[in-house]
This record gives sequence, C-alpha cells and structure tokens, in this order.
Amino acid sequence: MATSRTAVVAIGGNSLIKDPQHQTVPDQYAAVGETVQRIVPMVADGWSVVVTHGNGPQIGFILRRSELAAHELHEVPLDVCGADTQGAIGYMIQQHFYNEFQRRGLPRQAVTVVTQVEVDPADPAFQHPTKPIGSFMDEAKARQRQAEGWTVVQDAGRGWRRVVPSPLPRRIVEVEAIRRLLAEGFVVIGVGGGGIPVVRDAEGNLRGVAAVIDKDLASALLATLIGADLFVITTAVPQVALHYGRPEQQWLSRLTVPEARRYLAEGHFGQGSMAPKIEAVIGYLERGGREAIITDPPNLERALAGDAGTRITLQ
Repeated sequence: MATSRTAVVAIGGNSLIKDPQHQTVPDQYAAVGETVQRIVPMVADGWSVVVTHGNGPQIGFILRRSELAAHELHEVPLDVCGADTQGAIGYMIQQHFYNEFQRRGLPRQAVTVVTQVEVDPADPAFQHPTKPIGSFMDEAKARQRQAEGWTVVQDAGRGWRRVVPSPLPRRIVEVEAIRRLLAEGFVVIGVGGGGIPVVRDAEGNLRGVAAVIDKDLASALLATLIGADLFVITTAVPQVALHYGRPEQQWLSRLTVPEARRYLAEGHFGQGSMAPKIEAVIGYLERGGREAIITDPPNLERALAGDAGTRITLQ
C-alpha cells in the first residue's frame, strides 16, 4: 500500500532522555512511548512516515561500559556502537508503534533498518576532529590513548576527552530498502544517530570509520532521497526563536530560507543546538523539499495543523 504524503520525523534527544535524572533504559522506553503517541496520529491521517533519532548519550554509555570492562573484554569500536544503538533504540520505537497500532486498531507495522551512511574519506572533518565522545580522562590516560591513535583535547579544566570527525553524509546505503518498505505501508525507523559512518574502498567495499554524522543532516538527506513532502525536527523547544533565553526573545511561527540564512549569519542559533537543525532544513528545502517544521513533541499535532511550531519554506 502507498500513501500520497511522506514525512521524515527526526526526533530529538529529549524524546529519549528527558533530563539527567531519567537516563535508564526504562526511563528511555517511557520517553520514547510519549513521542510515538504524538506520531501515530500522522500515520492514522494517511502520512507515510520515517522516524529518525539521535544516539549520542547511548553511545557514550556503551563506550563507558566498554572502558570499565576493558580489563576483561575487548573494547567496542565506535561504528559498532552506532549499530548497537540503532538496534536498541529502534526496538523501543517499533515496539511502541506496535502497541499503539494495536490499541487504535490500525493495521500497520513499524520496522527498523540498521542504516549505513557513506561519507567521503577526504572530508576535511577527518583532519579536524571536533565531536567529543566518551568519558573524561586524566592526562596520563589521554596521552596513552593518543599514542594508540586517538585524538584527545582538554575540556575546560574538566579533563581530557576523545574527539572524532563529524563528516557530511553523502549517500544512504539502505535508501532503496527504506523506499520499498514505505511503499508497502511500513513505518520505518532508520538513519539512527545519523547512520553508521562508512567509507568505500577502491573495490567498492564498505568499512566503518570512527566518526559521528549529524543526525539532522543525515535525516534531511534521507528526506531528499525519498522525495519526502515534509521534514519534521522535534526538539526541546516549541518553536525556533530569536534572542533565545533573553528578555527580548521572539518566537518565530514562519521562516523562509533567506531569513534563516540571515539569522544564522547573525548568530541567533547556537552551534550545538538550533544551528545544525536550521542548516539541515535549509539543505532539504534547497534540494527540492516542500516544507519543514521544527517543534517539540507535545506540539506536533498542532504544528501539522499550522497552529504551533515553526514552519519553514523556501520562500
């Protein structure tokens, strides 16, 4: 079965971990359930949906467990951490979809695609790693890891951390599988955490690399490749704002790409928060996308109706 409208919904970190006091797997499972309940009405309304998600904290947890167990067990490579979290988070999301579909009597099913995303080995990010991962180390441990090939940096007096590249997504390896699943009526969970970063060798074979891809940029690329009519990013705030957190804060209900570019240049959007989301939306729209929405999960239904969130268009 096929539907006429396709949406990519990129759920933010607050859809998995609400605050530092609620980080356990049961806490994450409960948080995911609340977000899925907000997305199911889209499916019931005829939308064909792909859900993408972040995985930063979850990868951090795996790396920390790996470090603590290193005296007994092999450490887990970063690309495998990405695969592990895609499976675990995808499982939670698809189970909530199953239960909610059952409750509502909707004859639909969700499926997770463990997704590889190809990056360019010549991407400048590989020469300038900037993405911190894992736990803090003292200087002696950091120097040891550096000798083993890690790039480490000192973090504002709190210790040393590993940093890895954040290259741009170039190709979604499993995109055809995602297209076919959508065409058959499945809700698809894919490109988790931006996808598992892979590079291709001279023979065309893929191998994983130690890197982290921005999940919103990868989600935007997926939205382009499947011809999505709508790209939704849910985050911790109900709308995009100018002068965020200041007395003169101004919420924006509508935004065009030229306006978004101007506000980016003026520094209104934080590099670690809203800026990557705006950049992802701009890329999607400039590659032919129709419209995008940025909002928080509780306002998703109202945002789809035009009564909440920030709706972004090319002009």
